[in-house]
Amino acid sequence: MFDVARHAGVSHQTVSRVLNDLPGVAAATRVRVRESIAALNYTPSPTARAMAQRRSGSIGLIQAGRPDYGPSSAALGFNEAAREAGYAVSQASMRTLDPDVLTQAVHRLVLQRVEAIVLISGEREGVDVLRGIDAGVPVVAVASEVEPGMHRVSFDQAAGGRLATEHLVGLGHRRIAHVAGPADSMDAAERRRGFAAALEAHGLQVREPVVGDWLAASGHAAGRRLLDDGWATAVFVGNDQMALGLLHACHEAGVEVPGELSVVGFDDIPEAAFFTPPLTTMRQDFDSLGRDIMATVADVLLDEAAAPDRTSRVPELVVRASTAAPRA
Repeated sequence: MFDVARHAGVSHQTVSRVLNDLPGVAAATRVRVRESIAALNYTPSPTARAMAQRRSGSIGLIQAGRPDYGPSSAALGFNEAAREAGYAVSQASMRTLDPDVLTQAVHRLVLQRVEAIVLISGEREGVDVLRGIDAGVPVVAVASEVEPGMHRVSFDQAAGGRLATEHLVGLGHRRIAHVAGPADSMDAAERRRGFAAALEAHGLQVREPVVGDWLAASGHAAGRRLLDDGWATAVFVGNDQMALGLLHACHEAGVEVPGELSVVGFDDIPEAAFFTPPLTTMRQDFDSLGRDIMATVADVLLDEAAAPDRTSRVPELVVRASTAAPRA
C-alpha cells in the first residue's frame, strides 16, 4: 500500500480510502491511485484487510452433546449457509456437555478471532455456561426456551407437541400417554408443555410422562412400562429413536400398532418411513434450521440490538401408518 501511495503521490490513508470505496477522495486522485494499483499489480492482503476492519471472515460453532440426527443436520445446514455467505466455520465438538470443556472451547474460538459463536446443544446447562462467559463477540444459541439476553434460533417445540397430541385427539383417543426426553433438555420440556396444553384444552387427563434419554433402549423400557399399565390407547413419543424402541416392545408383547395402540414420534429421521409400521411423526426441517442460524448471525453482526430471534418455525405433522382411531 505504501508503494502505491508513493507511486501515486498520495498518502497511504488515501490509498486505503480508494480500496475501501470510501468518500472524501477527489475523482482525479481516485483515478490516479487506481492507475498506480494496476501499474504495480497490487493485490490487497485479505488478512490485513480483515484485521483493519476487525473482521476475520470466520464464525465459531460449538456442538455439545451426542451427534444425533437433528443437531448434526442443523450443523451441516449452518456450515453450508455460512460458506455461501463467504464465512469459514471453526468448529469444536464434545460428546457430553462439560462446563470446563465448553468454556475452553469458547476461549479457543475467541483467540482465533471469530466474529460470532454459535452453540448447538439442547441442554440448558450449555446456555447457562455460555451466558456466564464474556466472550467479547455475539453469541447465538439453538434454544427452544426463552433465554433473556441471548440470541435464539429454534423450532416452536411446544407447537409441535400440541400438533402431535391434537392429531391423536382428533382420531378419537382420550387416554394418551407421553414418553418424554431427558429432564435437562429444553426441547423435551417444550414438547411436554405442548402435549399437556393440548390435553387440558380438551378436558382430558394429563398423566406424568415416562422419561427417556432419546435412545431406542429407553423407548423400549418405556413401552414395556406403558403396556404393563394398559391405560393408554395412544402414545406421543418425544423422538423417533425412542418410538422405535417402543414399537419393538409392542411387537414383543403382541400388541398391534395402530390397532391396539397408536404411536406418534418426533423429528422424522430418514428411517422413520421404514419402521414397522411406518411412523407418524413431526417433521423438523433441520437444514432450514441451520440456515436460520446463519441468517441470525448475519443480522447480529449487522446490528446486534435490532437482530430478531428466529423461533417461530413449526414442525410439520407427517401421517403414516402408526396412528388410527381407537377400537370401539
